Amino acid sequence: MTEVETSTAPVPGPRDGSGPVLRVRDLSVSFHGAERTVHAVDGVSYDLARGEVLAVVGESGCGKSVTSMAVMGLLPPTARVGGSITLDGQELVGAPEKQLRSLRGRRLSMIFQEPMTSLNPVLTVGRQITEVLRRHQGLSRSEARKRAVELLGIVGIPAPRKRVDEYPHQLSGGMRQRVMIAIAVACDPAVLIADEPTTALDVTVQAGILDVLRSLRDRLGTAIVLITHDLGVVADTADRVLVMYAGRPVEEAPVDELFASPRHPYTRGLLGAVLRPGSRSEGGRTRLDEIPGLVPDLREQPVGCGFAPRCASADADCPTSRPPLRQAAGPHLIACHHPAAPAAAEPAGTDPSRPDPSKGTVR
Repeated sequence: MTEVETSTAPVPGPRDGSGPVLRVRDLSVSFHGAERTVHAVDGVSYDLARGEVLAVVGESGCGKSVTSMAVMGLLPPTARVGGSITLDGQELVGAPEKQLRSLRGRRLSMIFQEPMTSLNPVLTVGRQITEVLRRHQGLSRSEARKRAVELLGIVGIPAPRKRVDEYPHQLSGGMRQRVMIAIAVACDPAVLIADEPTTALDVTVQAGILDVLRSLRDRLGTAIVLITHDLGVVADTADRVLVMYAGRPVEEAPVDELFASPRHPYTRGLLGAVLRPGSRSEGGRTRLDEIPGLVPDLREQPVGCGFAPRCASADADCPTSRPPLRQAAGPHLIACHHPAAPAAAEPAGTDPSRPDPSKGTVR
């Protein structure tokens, strides 16, 4: 198959009949310190359609959360943001803080990674939900409280009339995460960013959180950016996957195609590290495949392919020549000088590299 270089415009997702609600183009983020500059994000582009779930995956330090914080306009003053981010055609990069505050919580919301540190410990959960409703929807105190109780019920918190007057420390970890979701979706946002929404939750609570997100997508048409390390969650929830490495996008494809036929060596390494039936054993213990080495120090921006020092397929040109994000076939994009050949089509559930929900790896 002949691969041709594409522009920075991603291939549209499967649910974009009415056009993307969120469009990111050539996004770059760097943090300037007294001694060095850290290049956290470099050249990220994607479209997000209404009702679509885009999963962003990669090791810690690959720029996933920084990308989403840039979309939200929540980066510190030391950050320098380049490129373009538009929400329903409205430019967010360089927008005044007043404009961003009017959008956050109303059109653009985020579920943060750790609810215990994101929720205010001295305010009841009801107060924290009603604050969003009164600010963005102009509800009265009684109307906002009634809506807060309703939202707690929607996200699956039992006895919502009682819980609305409780403080975060009185709730379990799963309940606090659901409160965060209730706050994030209170005003029916067009885009919801979920940063590791199931981290450190048991599998039963995790399944409930994912059901809530799916319900929001189906009921309201909410577009979701899902940041996660859990490839089982990706397989079960996402429509499309963006793989990031060292602040750069290295592969993007519909979820079924990416799991069935990963083309970038880094993506293949991530999938190879997933526990699955048939994993090789040593001395009665299951041994997962490993990606050697570490994510590069982003204070030294790689000239060529950032994955070259860890890649078995790298040659002399890889460290000095940056591979562009190119179209391989249809919506499948790859940034690699030596991509793997496409795998032969297999029936769903037969590919050993993909987590199989029926085997308990998703939930």
